[in-house]
Amino acid sequence: MKILTKTILLVAALGLSACAQGGLRGGNGAGLNGNTGGQDPTSPAYFNQTIGDRVLFAVDESTLSPASQSVLDGQAQWLQSNSEYTALIEGHADEQGTREYNLALGARRANAVEEYLISRGVAANRLRTISYGKERPLEICSDESCYMQNRRAVTVIAAGAGV
Repeated sequence: MKILTKTILLVAALGLSACAQGGLRGGNGAGLNGNTGGQDPTSPAYFNQTIGDRVLFAVDESTLSPASQSVLDGQAQWLQSNSEYTALIEGHADEQGTREYNLALGARRANAVEEYLISRGVAANRLRTISYGKERPLEICSDESCYMQNRRAVTVIAAGAGV
């Protein structure tokens, strides 16, 4: 029984020590559940929650609105300040239209975001694009309120040189 108690105490002490040194996710302060990372301005959680990780598009459009440009200006500034991160830009479309058309539309949307970020000083080798077309909807229903959430480009941040 004494060995079991000592083992439990040792494991608990190691767990606490790991959390005190930046947690198991690499020191961004996010801990295991990622809830506190939103307050660290260098964390991906801060990027997602405060800067904004997505922009929306009008029907059948890949042109960036002034509101989207404002979000992307914040993304560009964050990416320039946090050079250890790279970004994958996902292009999405709503369920209207064929699969092939929406894949092409998602690609145009992702490319529009990539080109904007590059124009704001983000190195092209830190960005990559992918189109999911209508295959990964955020909202599932067949009305405009869902369609408008699915017409988007999402910037997914990753640590490291490779995207």
